[in-house]
Amino acid sequence: MLNNLEKVRKQKGVTLTDMADLLHVRYQTISDKINGVSDFKFSEAILIHDNFFSEYDLTYLFTKVNKELQTT
Repeated sequence: MLNNLEKVRKQKGVTLTDMADLLHVRYQTISDKINGVSDFKFSEAILIHDNFFSEYDLTYLFTKVNKELQTT
């Protein structure tokens, strides 16, 4: 699970639907990717980062290891 992305997403009030709309995929697809069922493509990670979470390090957001919250 992408714990850091999920934590930041909730803090900022970004919904799974917001992310799905950005990527033109189903809500369930985003949920599966956050939960580790499948992986985000690099281009998807960049879009999510740039549109919603640009103040955070890309690696921090998309690492599967839960690190202490940090901004760039």
